[in-house]
This record gives sequence, C-alpha cells and structure tokens, in this order.
Amino acid sequence: MEPRIDASPLQAPGGRTTAFANRDFRIFLFATSAAMTADNVEHVISYWVVFQKFHSPSLLAFAVVSHWAPYLAFAAYTGGLADRFDVRRLIQIGMVLFMGVSIGWGVMFLTDSTVQWKAMVLLLTHGLAGVIWIPASQVLIYKIAGAQQLPSAVRLNATGRYLAFLVGPAVGSVLLLMVGPISGIFINVLIYAPLFLWLISAPYGPNSALAPRPQGIRGFADIWRTMQVVKKNPILLSMTLLVGASAFFIGNAYQAQMPGFAFDLGVGRPDFAYMVLLGADAAGGLTAGVVLESRGLLPPKVRTAYVLAMVWCCALAGFARSNTYVVAISLLFIAGFVELAFNSMAQSLVQMNAPPELRGRVMGVFAMSANGMRTFSGLSVGLLGARIGIHNSLSYSAAALLSLYVAIFVTRYLARQRQTGEPP
Repeated sequence: MEPRIDASPLQAPGGRTTAFANRDFRIFLFATSAAMTADNVEHVISYWVVFQKFHSPSLLAFAVVSHWAPYLAFAAYTGGLADRFDVRRLIQIGMVLFMGVSIGWGVMFLTDSTVQWKAMVLLLTHGLAGVIWIPASQVLIYKIAGAQQLPSAVRLNATGRYLAFLVGPAVGSVLLLMVGPISGIFINVLIYAPLFLWLISAPYGPNSALAPRPQGIRGFADIWRTMQVVKKNPILLSMTLLVGASAFFIGNAYQAQMPGFAFDLGVGRPDFAYMVLLGADAAGGLTAGVVLESRGLLPPKVRTAYVLAMVWCCALAGFARSNTYVVAISLLFIAGFVELAFNSMAQSLVQMNAPPELRGRVMGVFAMSANGMRTFSGLSVGLLGARIGIHNSLSYSAAALLSLYVAIFVTRYLARQRQTGEPP
C-alpha cells in the first residue's frame, strides 16, 4: 500500500509546503508526541521518587548513563535493523518495552519494594527501548514525508519532543500531586498506546517490489564501513561531530540533576520550582519550533548550526552559575530555543545527505553520536557533580564544549579560506 499525501498541501507563508500538510505525518506527529510525553511523565515521577528515597546524585547519574549507554553500544545495529526490517514493528517493540517499564515502576511503588538494583534494571530497560525506537522512527519520518518535506518534518518532530518536555513534566507533576506516584505511573502506560495502535496498519511497511532488502549487519566491520561513509561526506561528518560533542559534554544530564538545582535556588516549594525549571527549557524548544517553522527561518546550514550550539553552551553556563530564579528560568528558555534549532538542523542535514540504501545505518551512527555519547555526560555532569557540585560540573562542561566548538569553527573557516583563496 502506497503512502498517502494530501492532494492539496497546506502552504506556509512564502509558498513553502510544510510536512504538517501530510495527513499521515500529522497522525505520526501527534502519536509520537504522546509517546514522548509519556516518556517524560515517567522520568518526572520516577526521578522524584528515587530522589526522595535515596537522595543520591550518583543514582541519578546512573539514570543518565543507563538511558544513553545502549545508544552507544547498539544504535548502529538497530539502525541496520531499520534498513532490513519493518520499522513499524521495531517501533512497536520499543513501545511495549516502555509500557513494561512504567508497569514495573508502578508495581515497585505499590509493594514498597523500591531498591536501587531494581531501579537500575528498569532504567537500563528504558534505555534499550529507546535505542530500538529512535533510529526506526527517524527512518519512518523519511518514509512519510519524503525529501521535499523532510526539513519541516524533522523540525516539527523536534517541536513535538519539546512539547513533550513541556507537557510531560506538567502532567507528571499533576499526577504526583493529584493521584500520587503509584496511580500516576500506571496511568502513564496508556499514553504510549496511540502510537502502538496506529502503527498496526500504517502504510509504511517494507516494499520488496521497489528495492531489494539490504544485507544484514556483519559485525563491527559493517558499522566501520558506515562510519567511513560518514567520514567522507563533510556535511555528515561535521553534523555528527556537532551533536556528538554536545552529547559528550552536556547532553541532558543537567535535567536529571534538576531537583538539586531547584533545592539550591531556594524559592518556595522545591517540587514546584523543579517543574518550572524543566518547563522553561521545554518552553524554549517549543517556541523555537513554532516560530522557526511558521516563519521559515534558519534553513539547515552547517555554519548556523555551530553558532547556535555555541549560544547553547553560553546559556547553560550562565544557568549553572546563576543564583537568581528569574535569571535561571530565562537562560533555560534560551537554551531550549537554540537546542531545538541546532539539533533539528543537524538531523535534517544528515537525513538529506545520507545514501538512500544506507539511511538506517547512517541514522544509527548519528543516533550513536547524538544519544550514545550522552552516556559520558552522566559522568561529567552527574558523578563529577557529586564531588565538586552540580553547578561547577555543568558550568565547566559547558565552557569546555564552547572551547571545542570555537576551535572547530575557526579551523573550518581557515580551511575554507585556504581552499577559496579569499582574504580573511
């Protein structure tokens, strides 16, 4: 069955066709946003209960490491699976694992059997679910939107992710306050269901009549060959380095430590401050998606992506050193805005420049860099924060990343000057 694209696409200002015109993409976007909301609801409830019970920055650091380490180990393989098998079923496997983890938390809370080793198992399973879901989902976006609508589709999907970052903490906090963590985590299971159900009959399965199935992954050698493809393409390489560096030094490790930032700011109720801080970062990303998509601003360019990433570093360093609640919220809003912009830009450029027959594998390598390298941010921001303080660890990590981006930016600029012969 062929994908459906509306005969009369919606036009944005300036005559641009947006991916939101595509009916199937709209359904995918809403269902995926719901699943990402459920992901964030689970984080809010589980992180809060774990923090209240153990008061352990190290365990929260493990939450970051276990969430992203599977990407480092398996993303290239699951990207290869997306080239070979039905991406709809791969995503459904991820949804089943996510729902199982929420049920596991609920049973543990209900029986008052929360211990660290059980929490660690659930956190690791959650990470495995994500590494199955994400590469397949990125390939499915291309199947639905096609090359023409791809930049719009990627940005809208990223906007949905930030909407989930905004709505998820709010929903999680409401569930915590209104029904408690036990009922709240069981309710969360239902939020994953729409994406699972739509994928049952969504018309984006493999079509062997159009193209032969790619060969299976042949161990690390096959992954290495994919890395060589990325290395030889300047755009693929620069964008993979961009997201990999941001993931390595910072990632989203500061979000797992947000309860500590909320307590340190010392404003009103810590649980409310925690919700607002998470919401500020998400609101910035959501605003970026709406503004940039509606106005057609910031088309994908390598140089623009690096500049935005440098602004992100400055905003997070300022947040880490801030002791004023309003300033902290404002800087998190800015950080969320530019993070959506440069991350969606990087993914669009990689999707557009990936060889069609290796798209899943290339996106797997990209996911390994963008998500897998976040494993180490759990060490730099989390475990280091347990020794020198989370404010110091985040600000030092942001400063180191900014220095690296400046060095890459200047090196690329000077290399271009040598190639073109233009004066600086």
